[in-house]
Amino acid sequence: MLELSILGFLFEEPLHGYELKARIQGLSGHIRPVSDGALYPAISRLVKAGLIEQRTEPGSGAAPRRILSLTEAGRAELLARLRHPKEADITDGQRFFTLLAFLHHLPDRAEQAAVLRRRQAFLNIPASFFYRDGEPVRAEESPSLFRQGMLRIARATGTEEKKWLAEAIGSLEDHPALHAGESRSG
Repeated sequence: MLELSILGFLFEEPLHGYELKARIQGLSGHIRPVSDGALYPAISRLVKAGLIEQRTEPGSGAAPRRILSLTEAGRAELLARLRHPKEADITDGQRFFTLLAFLHHLPDRAEQAAVLRRRQAFLNIPASFFYRDGEPVRAEESPSLFRQGMLRIARATGTEEKKWLAEAIGSLEDHPALHAGESRSG
């Protein structure tokens, strides 16, 4: 997801490494902090793959700044990753949020809806953190106050996400001619 975040933020505008790190940190928050030891090797891999370009500009202090920008190949790579996300990008909540952060870059609303439908299908499979005899345990069935809390919070979150997904898919399908970011009022 780090590479997707890098490509997604650079799709929007060129950034220097510190700015990019701050934006990724804001997106992933305290859940998955971004270290320099992960970020800069990922940037180097993307540069070597021809997906990102680097240029040096004078800094506000004495040190020059490296500005990162997306190449045409990088733009194509981002769109391909958004069109065909890995299964874990659909099933893991934090990874899915990262995908959602950049899904508006896909110009085709039908492709956006297809990604959301994958998440919707995943959420419609009965699941739990705990199982008994191969069946998901519901909050009301758990003797633990704390497990009940986990299950109730997950159910409430899942209910809201399913509601939003249905609304978003309906909106995308009701107005297929609109492009990402456009409003009905024009």
